[in-house]
This record gives sequence, C-alpha cells and structure tokens, in this order.
Amino acid sequence: PELMQDTEWLKNNVSFIGEVLLGHLRYGTHGKNSIENCHPFLRQNNWMTRNLVIAGNFNMTNVDELLEQLYELGQHPKEKADTVTVLEKIGHFLDDENQELFDQYKKEGYDNVAITHKISDHLDIPNILRRSAKTWDGGYSICGMVGNGDSFIMRDPAGIRPAYYYYDDEIVVAASERPALQTAFNIQFKDVKEIDPGHALIIKKNGEVSMEQFREPTERLSCSFERIYFSKGSDVEIYRERKQLGRLLSDKILEAVNYDLKNTVFSFIPNTAEVAFYGMVDGVQQYVRRHQKDILLHKKEELSDEQLEALLSLAPRVEKLAVKDVKLRTFITQDADRSEMVAHVYDTTYGIINNHQDTLVALDDSIVRGTTLKQSIIKIVDRLHPKKIIIVSSAPQIRYPDCYGIDMSRMGQFVAFDAAIQLLTERGMWQVIEDVYTKCKASLLLPKEEIVNHVKEIYKPFTPEEISAKIAQIITPKGTVAEVEVIYQSLENLHEACPKNKGDWYFSGNYPTPGGNKVVNKAFIVLMVINDDFVCFNFMTIID
Repeated sequence: PELMQDTEWLKNNVSFIGEVLLGHLRYGTHGKNSIENCHPFLRQNNWMTRNLVIAGNFNMTNVDELLEQLYELGQHPKEKADTVTVLEKIGHFLDDENQELFDQYKKEGYDNVAITHKISDHLDIPNILRRSAKTWDGGYSICGMVGNGDSFIMRDPAGIRPAYYYYDDEIVVAASERPALQTAFNIQFKDVKEIDPGHALIIKKNGEVSMEQFREPTERLSCSFERIYFSKGSDVEIYRERKQLGRLLSDKILEAVNYDLKNTVFSFIPNTAEVAFYGMVDGVQQYVRRHQKDILLHKKEELSDEQLEALLSLAPRVEKLAVKDVKLRTFITQDADRSEMVAHVYDTTYGIINNHQDTLVALDDSIVRGTTLKQSIIKIVDRLHPKKIIIVSSAPQIRYPDCYGIDMSRMGQFVAFDAAIQLLTERGMWQVIEDVYTKCKASLLLPKEEIVNHVKEIYKPFTPEEISAKIAQIITPKGTVAEVEVIYQSLENLHEACPKNKGDWYFSGNYPTPGGNKVVNKAFIVLMVINDDFVCFNFMTIID
C-alpha cells in the first residue's frame, strides 16, 4: 500500500502514470475505421529525442504535394494518408534538429552520452514546427510528444479546427473542446483559453510553457459546423449560439404557418437540435408577447372576456413527437450501415396532432443527405395525419464538400446538390453542368493558389427558396399525405449567431485555404467522369 503513495515508483511501474499523456477519441471522417487508423501515431527511434508521437483532428488538402516532398527526400511512405505525411514531415525536421545539435556539441568536445542530454535540453520545438508546417494546406489541431518529454499543440493559421488549453503551477492540459477541460479539472469558463491560429502551445520537459507562432495567421475562419452540430453543446458559448440560431428562424417559421399558433405544433429532431429548438420557441414567444401587448394597448376595450382569455392563453404548442434511440447516431455511421439504421432510429408520440388540421414544425440541426428524413422521420410523423409538415434546419443548405475534418466529403450525397442538378435537368440547362465540368478539369492544370471554386455556378441560377422547394420534393417519401416544406437558416443569420466562427465553406463555397477550391473541383469531376467520358450520374441517391 505504501507504494501507491510513491509517485516515482508509480511512474516507473504502473501504466498511464507518466508525466506526459496523449490520447484521442477518434471519429474517422476519412479513411477506414480500424485499429490501424487509431491515434496516436508513433515514429520510433532508439534515440529518445528522435521518438515522436502525434494525435489530432486534421485533414490536409495537399497530401499529394506533401508526399512528393517526402519522395524528394528519398523517403518511401508506407501509405498515402495525411497522418503519415504529417508524422514524417515533423519527424524529418526533428531528425534534422537532432543532427544539427549533435554536430554542434560534437565539435565542442562532448561525448555521445553528454550530447544526448544536451540535445534533450535544447531542442527547438517551434523551429521544427515552422519548418514542418511551411507547406501544409488544411485544417488541423495536432498534439505531439517527443521521447524526452517535450510536447506541443499546434493549430492551423485560419483556426479551422478548435483547440483549447489550461495550465497552472501543476498541470498543462489541452483538448479540442472546452467542456472536457472544465469537467475533468473543475475549472471555470474564463480559465480555459483558445490556442491562437497559426500558433503552438509548447511545453518543455522542465515544465516551461510558451505560446509560439509557427505560421502567419490568415483571416480567422473557424468551422461554424462545430458550433451547429459537432462540438458538445455544454460549452456555454456554443449553447448560446445554438439558441440564437433557433431564435433567428422564428420569423420565417411564423410566416410559413401564417401566424396560426392555435393549429401549429412545434417539435425537434434529432436530440442535437434541442438547444436550437429552445431558441426557436423563445423567438415565437417573443412574437406572442408583442402581439398580446399590441392588442392590449390598442384594442383592449373591444375584447370580450372570452377573447381576453384566449389572448392571454396564447402560446406555442411544444411537444416531443420524434423519439430517438440515443444509441444510434446515423450522421457518424459508416455509409454501408446508414440506410439500415435510419429506418429503426425514430418512433413517434401519437394522439397529440389534430388530424388534417395541425401543422407540424420540426427543427433539425442540419440536413446533409436527407436520408433520415426521407426513410424514417417524415414517414413516421405523417402517420399522425398533420395537414402540413415543415422541416426547419438551423444550418444553411450544405452544398459543398468539407475537406478539413467534418464528415461531409461526398458532394453527390448532398440533398442540396441533388436538388440543384434536378432543377438544371428539368429546365434544360445541361450546358451549365458541362461548362462547370470543363472549367473544373482545366483548373487542375493550375497551381492550387490560382484555382477558384467553379461548382458555385451549379447553384447560381436558383434562389435558396427554389432549392429548398426541390429538396422538400426529394425528401418526401411516396405515399406521404401531408404537404412537406423545408426552411433553411440564412448565411447572414448564421454569422450573426456565430460571430467568432465564420468558416462556412460547406454552405457558401468560400474555402479558407487554396487547397479547398482544388478539392471541390476534383470532387465534381469525380462525380461526372467515368473513363474520361462525360457522364451525368443520376444524383437521386435518396429517392426510391
């Protein structure tokens, strides 16, 4: 028992009692979900200061370019993946740093054992990161440890991926989300800081902590989808932003139901939309209070007791109609399993909707593929016999692939893209598709810094409302009796709700790095080309 109080003995004899720990709960947005793809990744070496371990949230758009640089060094990476290129890039310059220090101290007359200790004391981690990340194009928050105990946490120049940290006299800790630190260490919101874009938090083995710039920061375009869906809603900033996203939709919703609150039921799907739903209800309640105040100020004398009672009791009808199995989360399910899962995720509460009289308003955090709506939710809630079903998205239309770490990389699966292609087809505008294909193909010959996003032209002929109307048709299953309408958040309201996270490339097509434009153009070509022949696929991927 006395050994359990001996920290030196514990560090040497018990797992996970070291002074520097690194782990990662990985959700793979690219590549395979296998043990080989689990972080951390290790680059082993017999010399302590040449050992490197990394883990993080990152996707590089220029993996081919980075691999070519490794080939030019004479390396032969075992696979074509950004995890390998990042590990080997940092590892190469770590080796360089070691060799330069070794040569320096050898000239000064130190023996090899002494040199090992000198290198450990004088490794210049910021310089290694500056040299390593010089040509990276992507979004990343990457943690790394060197075998001697030096460690770092680095964040991309646009601040695309989140990274937070806290330190005091005893600990230094970093994570991709603030609540993880608050819960684990019982610390206050104000004590948790963000790592600045283009900077790295450096922790030396002797406990020295510093924030060092390794790349010139660009315009801050932090990922807004983190705030809408991906990050935990227990972060107070994210909680408030999600409520505001819902609140800003209330005017559109009230117009859609013709301000008829008596015959409208408000609900939400899935559970991740709950906070935005509270905001939406707040917005409707604000309208109710304004309406009541206006009537009481100007028409009070005209009201009977019954009318006054009806006015004062006016309130949004809020119900939980879609009941989700919390064990199943289809957005983060592998493609092969998603269709089978969505049919079994939801059930509904019967007896609340007035048959063929009530309008059902259901708030979703976002609509990516439309699969769950078509195959499960709309089918189920239509059994309640509403007059109309209005699906509301707290996010704008997802039109373009993400290439920085969110699982929205396949443009052909986006219901908004599907809708635009169908509208072009119906209106005989095939030339637009062919022109975009030609421009995208030509752009591949340009340096990535000169490439623009030509896929924007697919959406240009249509208003957001036209695309929303087509999406409503696409996600409506055969046999649905109720009318279905879809309402999306606007980009302007998104930026108002999330003022610090204005990265919106999946909605707007405005990518934060040059590599993003190259990725979106290549994605369009892949969809359109088989064996170099122009082929337009049937994009009705979610239609029976």
